[in-house]
Formats: sequence, C-alpha cells, structure tokens
Amino acid sequence: MRTLYHHTILTDSRKVRLALGEKRLEFIEKLVVPWSIDHDFLTLNPAGELPVLVDEGDIIVCGANAICEYLDEVYHEPPLLGRTPEARAESRRLADWFDKKFYSEVTNYLAGEKIIHRIKKNAAPDSRALKAGRDNIHTHLQYIAFLTERRSWLAGDHVTVADLSAAASISLIDYCGDVPWLDHPLAKEWYVRFKSRPCIRPMLHDVIDNIPPAPVYADLDF
Repeated sequence: MRTLYHHTILTDSRKVRLALGEKRLEFIEKLVVPWSIDHDFLTLNPAGELPVLVDEGDIIVCGANAICEYLDEVYHEPPLLGRTPEARAESRRLADWFDKKFYSEVTNYLAGEKIIHRIKKNAAPDSRALKAGRDNIHTHLQYIAFLTERRSWLAGDHVTVADLSAAASISLIDYCGDVPWLDHPLAKEWYVRFKSRPCIRPMLHDVIDNIPPAPVYADLDF
C-alpha cells in the first residue's frame, strides 16, 4: 500500500498530503518525529528528512517537490504543475515563493515559535519573532489577493502546486489562529474556496499534542 512518512507540523508534509488528496490517491500515513529519526527511517532517506513517499512497487521518493513532480508524471490527472511550459514555470515559481520566502518570513516565526519550538523545547514563544511574523504576513496575503484578482487560482485557472504550497503554510498558521483574515478578504476568499476541496478535509481534523487548534481551523465558513 502507498505509504507517506510525514509529520503534520511540517509544511512540506502538508503539501504532499494535499497533492495526494488532489490526485485522489489512497495512502497510509506513518508519523515520524522529525527531530528523533531512527535507523529504519534512514534506510528510506539517508538524509533523515521528511516527507518520504513509498509508492506501489516499493518506489521511494524523498522530499516534497520531488514527490509532487513524481506524482504528476505517474498519475497525470489532474495535473498539479500545469499543462504548458509557461504554466509549469509559473506554478513552480509561486510554489517556491511559499515554500521558501513565506516560510522564512512568516511560518518560521509563527508556527515555528508557537508549535515546533514549544514541542521541542517546551518553551514559551519569542515575542519578537511573533511580531515579525505577524507583520510580515500582511505582504504575503496582499500578494495572494493580487494574484487571485487576475486568476481563478494562484498560478492560473486551475489548482496547482502553488495553491498547495500556500495552503500548506497558511493552514499551519491558521491552526495557531494567527492569520488576520478580516484585513484580507480576497485572500480569505481564496482560502475559503481551497478549504472546501476534499483534499484538505483530513488535515482539518489534525490535532497536535497538547496544542489545540484555533476555532477557525476546521470551520469551512469562517
């Protein structure tokens, strides 16, 4: 059976879960604590990094971007990268934006402090980091609004890895209750539409140990 090794607090893991959901591919989930990797997992990925997909036929694919590319090549519909070179370039550009820029400027400060830092070190979040993340998120939500005023989805007329990357990060911050939706109605409209898709529904039932989700996290009509 297709198996995904992941952890729900990692945005890369969330992105792959969304991709598998969009492809309507059934899979078994194996939770792996990212800072406590054991020898058995290292046989799958010597780098010791999540996520890892073991597909049918014992095909091992490591890393969120490699997994998404693999899924699009093997399971063609629906395409998550786009149907033309131009569309694929744009979806990859925006996915990279959210995987790297959004992560470093927002996710790492907010979810990193409120979830990962707390779980790993059982420590209170750094107020300066929280302020930086809350300040920075406005620019990114404005960019989502800019894109969706001109397109149906972030990279074009169809859901792509750009939307998956954005939703993976934003869903984790939404879990903490730190997305200022009232200030960004167009970004909220995009997320409401994405949140109604079947691919994200299992994720909305996630509960992180000793950290309950914000009330809006699982609410489809927030």
